[in-house]
Amino acid sequence: MNLDSIHNVYFIGIGGIGMSAIAIYFKSNGKNVAGYDKTPTEITNNLQKMEINVHFEDAVDLIDDVYTNPKNTIVVYTPAVPKVHTELSYFIEHNFTVLKRSEILGEITKNTNCLAVAGTHGKTTTSTILGHILQEANVSATSFLGGISENYNSNLILGGNEVSVVEADEFDRSFLKLSPNIACITSMDADHLDIYGANESLENSFKEFADKVSGTLFVRKGMPIKGKTFGIEEDADYNAYNIRIENGAYIFNVKTPFETFENIKIFIPGKHNVLNAVAALAMANHFGVSIEVIAKALLTFKGIKRRFSYKINTENLVLIDDYAHHPTEINAVVDAVKEMYPKQKVLGVFQPHLFSRTRDFAEDFAQSLARFDELILLDIYPARELPIEGVSSQWLLTKVTNKNKQLSSKENLVNAILKSNAQIIVVIGAGDIGQLIENIKNSLSEN
Repeated sequence: MNLDSIHNVYFIGIGGIGMSAIAIYFKSNGKNVAGYDKTPTEITNNLQKMEINVHFEDAVDLIDDVYTNPKNTIVVYTPAVPKVHTELSYFIEHNFTVLKRSEILGEITKNTNCLAVAGTHGKTTTSTILGHILQEANVSATSFLGGISENYNSNLILGGNEVSVVEADEFDRSFLKLSPNIACITSMDADHLDIYGANESLENSFKEFADKVSGTLFVRKGMPIKGKTFGIEEDADYNAYNIRIENGAYIFNVKTPFETFENIKIFIPGKHNVLNAVAALAMANHFGVSIEVIAKALLTFKGIKRRFSYKINTENLVLIDDYAHHPTEINAVVDAVKEMYPKQKVLGVFQPHLFSRTRDFAEDFAQSLARFDELILLDIYPARELPIEGVSSQWLLTKVTNKNKQLSSKENLVNAILKSNAQIIVVIGAGDIGQLIENIKNSLSEN
């Protein structure tokens, strides 16, 4: 496909975090860009401010005439869109070039030096750190991110077309559409079993991704995939050790195959983020960026919105917002909170994401959620799914051994939080719970 000959790009599901990054990329490269999404959000508001036309009703007559010529228009859609979608059906029936998000990302990046970050957890943070390092090192790179970088207030870091940084998403086997030159796999925990059926199938898909890497693959130490290794406090090719916390920063030493570098500092909490930083460091260093330049870039890395984001941070009250939606991710958040605030009471507010994920990992969710001193559970966010009989937040709550637990509606959530005497409040989930955080913040600030 010759993208230079394409003048118009239409997105179905344009408000998605991965979709919107590609939309901004095409807009920045002079293409006409428009699209549909289900509901208005902060992301779609920002797209509209960039003069990208977005509408919220699935109706063919709302598609601008400029996007109705199949010869100079491509259509990009997210797999989360239902197959009965009217606009998607229209474009398919009229012989448009219709591509999944992963396919167009593969087209954009195939002629670049592609650095891809895969893994069931950690890929957004790792790829954002990597993109920031390359930007600070003046590498001609564009980074497509799965979160909003605090440094750039965007999910796209525009910096040139010689190198691309991408998240290699295992959902729907999307990452098999990429052609990475350098890649890493941060984790391979069971997830997306609605797609894969069994964990063995998921692992096989990661192995297939590994085989697509034309250059060097980095894997977390202990994974059943061959590659250069990274880890913390273990015998890895790139190893972080002597990790400590000082004044809210994590400081560590790193050993590479060539040298040892002391007192690297990052200002994002949690040992899991030290691991993410080491993965990004390994990829950047292998690409040719010196450890000195990497360490300097890490000093200015501000994090990602909804990844352990401090919304209130005072001596008496802390409010943290995080995207965690898998038991492993929740455990990582709890570990980080308990490291930072070992003596304070912690309230967890969780919105489960997907009926199938809640069903498949119910026991693991129960164990991770029970680690909070107090728990408020919202109803399951269905996303692309229909309800599953017997699977509900009430059912999940019965499995949580913590006695200080309750269900809440979104409408009553603020009142439930205000009744707690916890000094640390952690709001987690991948659904629409993130849209409630400002109201929670304002209500807590007033009280």
